[in-house]
Amino acid sequence: MNALIDLIAQYGLLVVFVTVLLDQGGLPIPSYPPMIVASALAVDVGNSVWPILAVATIATVLADVLWFAGGRRFGVRLLRLMCRLSLSPDSCVTMTRDIYARWGAPSLIGAKFVPGFAAVATTLAGERRTSLFRFVFYDGLGALLWAGLAVALGAVFHETVNELLIRLDELGRYGLLLIVGAIFLFVAYKWWQRHRFLQEIKMARITGAELYGLIASGNAPVILDVRSAEERARGWIPGALFVTSVVDAPLDPRDEVIVYCDCPNEASAALLARALKKRGFGRVRPLAGGFDAWRAEGYDFEQETVY
Repeated sequence: MNALIDLIAQYGLLVVFVTVLLDQGGLPIPSYPPMIVASALAVDVGNSVWPILAVATIATVLADVLWFAGGRRFGVRLLRLMCRLSLSPDSCVTMTRDIYARWGAPSLIGAKFVPGFAAVATTLAGERRTSLFRFVFYDGLGALLWAGLAVALGAVFHETVNELLIRLDELGRYGLLLIVGAIFLFVAYKWWQRHRFLQEIKMARITGAELYGLIASGNAPVILDVRSAEERARGWIPGALFVTSVVDAPLDPRDEVIVYCDCPNEASAALLARALKKRGFGRVRPLAGGFDAWRAEGYDFEQETVY
């Protein structure tokens, strides 16, 4: 345990930089504790905490710019990859799209404080072709606030932090095991949360080819589009109804209903389909791959004409 404290005391800025970079890069490594401890130790010895704030902010923006560049280059494909690897539920993508569509780049200021939002907002900003200057400006403000809170906690409560470190040091190797155990429990909880969500949306899907066959045969089902208005502007499946909740569409429980979105794992579509099943709809399925898969397979879609 002494070695860990000495490491932070001697290489605090490096430890903060690496942990923040890895944390914001997508790995389940908590970066707030090192920032708090480094700030508390700095105050205890009379050093300034401003370098810690600067390093944490730079590491955050650097990681975010990499996600931003990836979003600009790979778009939806990177979002889907993120949600396959992430421990956060995929529904955060839909929530993030809605917030970003409404507030744009300024939403990045508070992104780090909204669970599930920061994980996707930076990539989404790149996908939405936000200018690099605008992105760095608002993301930098958000990073400064986020890192500033950790530094402030360490500085204000440095005596409490120091007392906790002493207690952990007295525990010796058990103190280190306690820290490792806490990190393990955090990762396990996030994994369980994601696993539970994926179980909730687990149901049969319909492929684009199957849906096209139904439409071509004259047996078109009721098609519900649950995307945001901004996403719908990219186009929609012919005949689809734009809805945001179960009560938006005039449906009959005897109808065959297909729901689609463009989020990873068809999360939004599956959640609405599940809600419809609870209301007595027996034939409800999400569209596998959503609108992006439908368009990629070359099927017809409608789009508003821009004059």
